[in-house]
Amino acid sequence: MLYDAHNHLQDDRLEPWRAEIIAGMPQTGLAEMIVNGSCEEDWPAVAELARQHSWVRPAFGLHPWYVKERTPEWATTLRHFLVSHPKAVVGEIGLDRWIENPDIEAQLDCLRTQLALAVELDRPAIIHCLRAFGLLEETLRSTPLPRRGFLLHSYGGPAEMIPSFVKMGAYFSLSPYFGHSRKAAQLETFAKVPLDRLLAETDAPDMWPPDELNPHPLHTANGKALNHPANLRVSYELLARVRGMGVDELQGIISTNYNALFAF
Repeated sequence: MLYDAHNHLQDDRLEPWRAEIIAGMPQTGLAEMIVNGSCEEDWPAVAELARQHSWVRPAFGLHPWYVKERTPEWATTLRHFLVSHPKAVVGEIGLDRWIENPDIEAQLDCLRTQLALAVELDRPAIIHCLRAFGLLEETLRSTPLPRRGFLLHSYGGPAEMIPSFVKMGAYFSLSPYFGHSRKAAQLETFAKVPLDRLLAETDAPDMWPPDELNPHPLHTANGKALNHPANLRVSYELLARVRGMGVDELQGIISTNYNALFAF
């Protein structure tokens, strides 16, 4: 049984294929996926997917890309969705210096607010971080953190920071994009993650695998590559390779880890 710790099945880019994807996912060996909301506008779509499909666990959060677009009521609305969905995770939240003209202070304020919600409601969190790992570590050290832990999805930080994040409750997930040759060094970072903190994800429709590893290619009308949620197995195969173990053995480990963090 496979567990996708992070995707965006509600994303509008998947609309032409969503019904087909949903119909086929139970046949891929999927046990559960976490569908992450990113902004106030898509939280209802995530909630509806969770209502319709027992294998969807919802996550609601304000992604750092959208903090400038938040309404004054965003935190109240987020609380409503989390309280209304007792199995929901807080995510996707985080910090991002990669985007153009990031408002880091606003990102920090939103991150702290959402971590406080995770603590109050006893929920795990899913954290996005790009070009801000030092600031993220500093922030997490000075902020109450959820008892259940948190996921650093598609972890792109240095291996040297893994022990510090682990002590704070971190898990680390790998996406199919790490199969690209230019990501070989980051893939090797996952050899340093403790086995009991490893998870797999797709981040679909983003983070697609290279063509030679992609059994489910998707492209928009203008040729833009997209990631299919069924490429979750690619993540398992990459992790198995870098850890020097069989996929079957890894499946058991990830199942245990996923349920330790998210099953409540």
